[in-house]
Amino acid sequence: MTSVSEFSSSLPMEQILHGGHNDNHGQIALKAGNLTMIYEKGKLRYISSGNSELIRMIYSAVRIEGWITVTPEVSEEKIEKKSDSFIITYKCHYKSGDVDFNAGFRIEGKKDSTLIFSFEGEAFSIFNKNRIGLCLLHPLEECCGKNCIITHSDNSTETLQFPVYITAHQPFVDIKGMKWKVSSTDCSVSFSGDIFETEDQRNWTDASFKTYSTPLNIPYPVTIKKGDKISQCIEFIITSEQRNEHLVAEIINLKLFPDQKYDMPHIGIGRSTRPEPITDNEAGILKNIPFDHYRADLYLFDPGWRTTAQLSVIEAVKLDYALEFALFFDENAIMQVNDFIDFLNEYHTRIALFTIYHKTVQATPENLTDTISSLLKSAFPGVKICCGTNANFAQLNRNRPESIHNNYICFSIHPQEHASDNLTLVENIQAQAYSVESAKAFSSGKELWVSPVNIQRRFNANSENFEKSHLTDKFPPQADSRMMSLFGACWTAGSLKYLLESGIKGVTYYETVGERGIIHGDYDSRWPHEFPSVKGMLFPMYHVFRYLLMNKDFKAIKSKSSNPLMVDILSISDGQNLKYIVINFTEETKKVKPEWNYENKLMIQLNSDTYFDALRNKNWIEQATRQKLKPEENISLAPFSVSFIE
Repeated sequence: MTSVSEFSSSLPMEQILHGGHNDNHGQIALKAGNLTMIYEKGKLRYISSGNSELIRMIYSAVRIEGWITVTPEVSEEKIEKKSDSFIITYKCHYKSGDVDFNAGFRIEGKKDSTLIFSFEGEAFSIFNKNRIGLCLLHPLEECCGKNCIITHSDNSTETLQFPVYITAHQPFVDIKGMKWKVSSTDCSVSFSGDIFETEDQRNWTDASFKTYSTPLNIPYPVTIKKGDKISQCIEFIITSEQRNEHLVAEIINLKLFPDQKYDMPHIGIGRSTRPEPITDNEAGILKNIPFDHYRADLYLFDPGWRTTAQLSVIEAVKLDYALEFALFFDENAIMQVNDFIDFLNEYHTRIALFTIYHKTVQATPENLTDTISSLLKSAFPGVKICCGTNANFAQLNRNRPESIHNNYICFSIHPQEHASDNLTLVENIQAQAYSVESAKAFSSGKELWVSPVNIQRRFNANSENFEKSHLTDKFPPQADSRMMSLFGACWTAGSLKYLLESGIKGVTYYETVGERGIIHGDYDSRWPHEFPSVKGMLFPMYHVFRYLLMNKDFKAIKSKSSNPLMVDILSISDGQNLKYIVINFTEETKKVKPEWNYENKLMIQLNSDTYFDALRNKNWIEQATRQKLKPEENISLAPFSVSFIE
């Protein structure tokens, strides 16, 4: 088996940078009159006028039962590009299980600032679909709180607003056309082939509003028969007061808002779903990070829960972490909680939190919260109680807790409900703050606990409320090779930035060991081809957590990047010392300029050059070579890097 010392010669650079998810190549910059945009694998991204983003993306989707998205094979792609116009044609073959659907696409950008995105498709099999059609994503910053004129299917119009707080249900329905304004640009879009509606994708921590077809009030799934044909078209046009060229600044500016401070939340780690318990060696490495708590999920309706509970207590003592018990109940909840109380009374262990969930109800029912909270508080005075959802913010938003007996409200976060590419994952990080702000608006003053945060989805919340055991030898859908990459560290630091700056009470990330953990651990990889880590390896995000939790007495300080989709910043201070983590989400070297004095500051950079030192050394932060920054020079950030500056 490969050892850590031999690892550097066996791991490709693409695995180091982004876990093998090299999905950002093949981008083509296009113009259509005053519009600029990026074309990428059948999608139009970042449709802009000047430096104002108007549309985040236009793309197509085939979604089947369970809201599973079928990934197409793109072929016969032809691009005719001119200085102020273009025509793109391509074909998509959607094939998965019973699904066999082919579509031909045409995208035309005209010199009068018009875009036409259309397709014609035909089914070559019988299958059930929830939705087939085009989707248009609206960016948040340019749209939140702004007016939008909706043209309905009967040609009547209505002036509405893009919501500020996350709306649980569709803000716009029965859409034939839309008109809105961004800065000095008037935007107009018309839809044909189906009736469209808009949903607030922040419910799934996506940083966009999505206008799509078919409306959800039409029953689904629908059987598509062999030979059935579907065609749709989106036409987008702008009028602008002046012709604006899109300017991309070579230097990214970083700004600090020292008056906006936030207490450091309780930051914890989840128990591993790996079959083997934590070893003493693994515990010694993990204890090097002073996490505040250790989440363990107990399915109290399962006869084997006591075994899991015993291991959780033993591991928490080894790690010297307080326990966050996520307790799942069914209709026998009173008997189950009394059994759990009897069990826990046999142990003397620190408890950080009890979170109450129901086996099948996606947000904790009020009667369950009321009953279980009183029994737990009576048995363990002073311990905090949390309720909410084990799923996305959407499930919490649609079933808002009203009990007075819980201390905190919770929901979980993962960024891959709708898409899995690196660009989309970075785009959606900012939406994590929106979810917290919206939860605060209906939490009746109760503090928020986000648990857990993962890169990959743990289960399908459309049909389940907790994770089932992975019983096959296939690579599990809950694992993602980006966990072992520099991109994983970048995404983690970005997530921490937006959650810390939103003022949460607590958050739990990932797992301790294994393919879903922050270190590989002492056992051989179960899936060496899909996840080529080795025994003893520390994943780069390990050092992000360690740096932050070594400074847990600091406060988070609001900071902002002039281009957060490329570079972002997390700042912390104890009132005397300012430290910050600067993140480069791109595969290119970036130059940044803080708007404050950074003379005599020292920088440690976690990048491809330092990757192998960091994966071997749990004390890499203290022992890494420091670079002295010069205020007369811009700070250079290597691709997919995390820079610690103090």
